[in-house]
Amino acid sequence: MSRRTGSKKTALFTESVIREMTRLSDEHGAINLSQGFPDFAAPEALKAAARDAITADINQYAITWGATSLREAVAREFTRRYDLAVSPDQVTVCCGSTEAMLTTLLAMVDPGEEVIVFEPFYENYGPDSIISGAVPRYVTLREPDWTFDPDELAAVFNERTRAIIINSPNNPTGKVFTPDELGIIAALCQQWDVLAVTDEIYEHILYDGARHVPMATINGMEDRTITINSLSKTYSVTGWRVGWAIAPPHLAGAIRKVHDFLTVGAAAPLQEAGAVALSLPDSYYAELAAGYVRRRDILLPALEALGFVCYRPAGAYYIMTDVAGFGFSDDVEFSRYLTSEVGVAVVPGSSFYHDPALGRTKVRFTFCKQLDTLEEAARRLQVVTARTLPGV
Repeated sequence: MSRRTGSKKTALFTESVIREMTRLSDEHGAINLSQGFPDFAAPEALKAAARDAITADINQYAITWGATSLREAVAREFTRRYDLAVSPDQVTVCCGSTEAMLTTLLAMVDPGEEVIVFEPFYENYGPDSIISGAVPRYVTLREPDWTFDPDELAAVFNERTRAIIINSPNNPTGKVFTPDELGIIAALCQQWDVLAVTDEIYEHILYDGARHVPMATINGMEDRTITINSLSKTYSVTGWRVGWAIAPPHLAGAIRKVHDFLTVGAAAPLQEAGAVALSLPDSYYAELAAGYVRRRDILLPALEALGFVCYRPAGAYYIMTDVAGFGFSDDVEFSRYLTSEVGVAVVPGSSFYHDPALGRTKVRFTFCKQLDTLEEAARRLQVVTARTLPGV
């Protein structure tokens, strides 16, 4: 029997903790506030368009880099919304933003080059860098505002740096990067000839007057930014796996080449439905954000009343919390307690840091759920104060 268990690079990262918590949630019949998928329906127009596409026998391969209708819709909407001209030829449709990110890094980064990742991070970014042969370099965003130290950021740029990954609005913190912060990053990218790879899948989920500014629109960044997005979060279809990368013309070809051999293409009928989704009126996006405000404003005060230290999100649909006051040894123990004993699943904060110690007192909740689901979660969580607060 072979003693080989896998490549050396697979030993450098673990399986997804988020997906692990979903399995644990299912095992215990818990309310899943760990994995960021909605438990409510997608827009009817989107579902109808998918049914129509299947009925019309759009069941074979689309163009490898994406159906013309979807690429035209992506380019049209980015150009209209952000006043930056984008051509359909700059768009590569992938199997979700997850594949778009990995494809981009594989296409842009050579082994041994470095990729800068802000932490806490969406858990895929570190493994994506490693799979692409890169060396991840981490810069910490610090609470309560999840800001970075400009000097600390500047110190990690060097002649080996190839790319920096930016996720705004951010998962897991809900941070929205400001124009000034993006300007600092942009200046360093231009100084060191570094690419910005931006994950902007929460662009329409914003609160309290926050404004999403794409890095590609920052002066000097149009030709060195690759913008990643998807249908998943905006249209509540996380299982459809339709995303895209928008790249400058001189970089798009390499991304398309890797994508072609990695997955060939995303589901053809769902791409046609995606083109319909991107034609929804602006009122849809306003209602989307307003709906998430209502959800946030159920869960956030409920957690604060129980003694969770909460960091108010400006975007996305997550709440990062500090749970040091509850008397557990670390975030993993507390998360498993909430899931198995309380019936509410969360994600341990340590999974969002390269050094688990940095997140050992934190857990993340998601609120992309029906109002009734969140109210029931808040009811179940009432027992946490009575059982676990010191001195009670």
